[in-house]
Amino acid sequence: MTEIKFTKMQGNGNDFIVVDEFECPVPEDRKAAFAKKTCHRRFGVGADGVLFLAKPMHTSLHMRIFNEDGSEAEMCGNGIRCFVKYAVDHGHMKPGKDKVETKAGILEVEARVEEGKTLVKVSMGKPLFDPKKIPAAGLNNFINKPVHGYEVTAVNTGVPHAVIFVDDVKAVDLMKDAPAIRFDLKTFPKGTNVNFVQREGQHLRVRTYERGVEGETLSCGTGSVASAAVARYLGYTRDQTTVTTAGGQLNISFVSDVAYMEGPAETVYEGEIDVDFSAL
Repeated sequence: MTEIKFTKMQGNGNDFIVVDEFECPVPEDRKAAFAKKTCHRRFGVGADGVLFLAKPMHTSLHMRIFNEDGSEAEMCGNGIRCFVKYAVDHGHMKPGKDKVETKAGILEVEARVEEGKTLVKVSMGKPLFDPKKIPAAGLNNFINKPVHGYEVTAVNTGVPHAVIFVDDVKAVDLMKDAPAIRFDLKTFPKGTNVNFVQREGQHLRVRTYERGVEGETLSCGTGSVASAAVARYLGYTRDQTTVTTAGGQLNISFVSDVAYMEGPAETVYEGEIDVDFSAL
């Protein structure tokens, strides 16, 4: 048995298990199984995903994220805020600006403390509307295209997203309607996250079905950015907007088409688990 120290964290209700591989490395060929086991809400710690603070290759910080189904994601907006708070709290970075390496690229981050709360701002890069980079097949311009009964706009904010505007997000039967879009592999060869968005003046209310979690989460950072990017592209909002999710609010802004996301990150508790890697 191997003792693995972990920190349970959450950003707007999107919760994660953080493992510092400088202290407790997890074998590469066991990471997926480890994530599935520890994320289970009945037989494990319980979380939407595992964040590994991995040994860096190009920057001082390197984040890897595995979803609760064991798949590795390119990026996670709420996850990277939790990751940065952990890095600050444990001396891997100082408050202020730094860079984090992810599978979606190297992202600039900034951490600050306001009224006792840690707020993290992340430069999310330029949202991509190019179907070849989303990826999506057979569509030259993926803006308000009909997909399974909805008008869908596809965008990549580190991971692929489908954005759908509706009159009332509460009225959407998300678990019935979202999977058909998420698993439409002809349109989205790698699958997609699905966001239902309600306009509230210059602000947005969003519900997201997350790929890898295979269900609705209380908040999705990349989904909030994707929704804000599409709303701005369609002229519904300006360069700054607030996105409200079931787990809380995120401030999204754009400077020269680069998206910035800012929101809270909190530590829930720390713990240790005994893992038999040979049995995973």
